[in-house]
Amino acid sequence: MSAAAGTLGRAPRRSLASQRRWALWGSYTALTVFVLMFLVPPFYTVMTSLKSSAEISGQRGSPWIAHHPTLENFIYLINYPTFRTFFFNTVMVTLVVVAVTMVISVLAAFSLARMGFWGSQTLATGVFLTYLIPASLLFLPLFQVIGTLGLINNLWSLALIYPTLSVPFCTWIMIGYFSSIPKELDEAALIDGAGYLQMLSRIFIPVAMPGIIAATIFAFTVSWGQFLYPMAYLYTTNQMVLTVGIISDLIRGDVFQWGKIMAACVIAAAPPVLIYAFLMDYYISGLTAGATKG
Repeated sequence: MSAAAGTLGRAPRRSLASQRRWALWGSYTALTVFVLMFLVPPFYTVMTSLKSSAEISGQRGSPWIAHHPTLENFIYLINYPTFRTFFFNTVMVTLVVVAVTMVISVLAAFSLARMGFWGSQTLATGVFLTYLIPASLLFLPLFQVIGTLGLINNLWSLALIYPTLSVPFCTWIMIGYFSSIPKELDEAALIDGAGYLQMLSRIFIPVAMPGIIAATIFAFTVSWGQFLYPMAYLYTTNQMVLTVGIISDLIRGDVFQWGKIMAACVIAAAPPVLIYAFLMDYYISGLTAGATKG
């Protein structure tokens, strides 16, 4: 009787171990497929950026390997005044958008999450719902607004438009993070005579720094990599940003300067990649803060 019971007890354990093993193999297989899908394009971009024009046009050997690596494409772009203009335009717009977004988002999120006025919950939901509206539906009415203001083909029109994309989501992130902070901190600060701005600057901003970093990264990504609005509103070289300038200046007629285009893509992608590489933990903790509320 005991031998039969032991046999029956071992069978479920073996079955569970087998299921766990197959689940792990399935997970690793799926992850491998997705990693290859996402890493192949960047790898091909980097390899092409290291090729000379002669090697690219000659199409000798494997297209996935740079047989004679060279930095001539990067050197050309660094010394190319127009490309430097694209880069500095992008940096200026991004800095302004990030600053404006964070000021608005932090103040809005604090008031919606902690001040508790009538309709704050409904307004908070409405703020996030505005983020779900596709940009392709907004750029036409916004074009009329920008045209009325006389900002068509003006770099600073992007600084006015991009916050409409970044503020709703950043506010939503900050609402979740501020809501996860214990209410005892508010009560202690009010008892000590602190005002709301003092509470925000001395308590909530230091405690919510991971959430602020996550929102800042998102605002940076939106303003750095946006393509639709610059394509619609900017058309002269001195006003363009990287996303539009690369394809407008390095593609001339039916001539594609693939080496320089890929090198420009690598340079343009480097700042977001570096930021995510060093601040990924803050970004994840900021996005998941609302899940641990209470």
